[in-house]
Amino acid sequence: MDVFSRTFLPAAAEAGVAIPTVSRHMPVFRRCVEADDATVLVSRCIRVDRPLRGEFLMLLTYRRLVVTQETRLLHRLRLHLNTELRHLSNVTWNPDPRTSAIEVAATAVDGVRERFAIPVSQPKQVWHVDALLTHLFRPRITVDRTETRKGLAGAPRAPKLSPAVAF
Repeated sequence: MDVFSRTFLPAAAEAGVAIPTVSRHMPVFRRCVEADDATVLVSRCIRVDRPLRGEFLMLLTYRRLVVTQETRLLHRLRLHLNTELRHLSNVTWNPDPRTSAIEVAATAVDGVRERFAIPVSQPKQVWHVDALLTHLFRPRITVDRTETRKGLAGAPRAPKLSPAVAF
């Protein structure tokens, strides 16, 4: 079993996604995600700007964001968004424990602003999803410990910002 399969199923179970839904969406996700890419988040979501357009399923890995849409009547699947995380810009999210949802917004490489609401079953899960998004999208501070010419070996320099996702 590859890394994607080992991490996708537990993430889907944690989000409370039903097995029939997982089975329907799995072939689409398989075509979009590499076998060695680990799943970070699987969640049902809706579009904030078009809430009646059907249900979406979001897959977030360390390298990709994939969103599929399932039509209400015939349950047909359609790939809505498939992009690498490094191609996303202006990624923001707003956790709201009162409504037990997180609103996630990002601008894709084609300039389209995508906005999704991720509903969660418990207010504690809001902070868990917030921590996962922070882990992926916030820059990390690293300390450069190289030797300097003045003999200050190992002395820390000013912190540098590095991207949260290394490619």
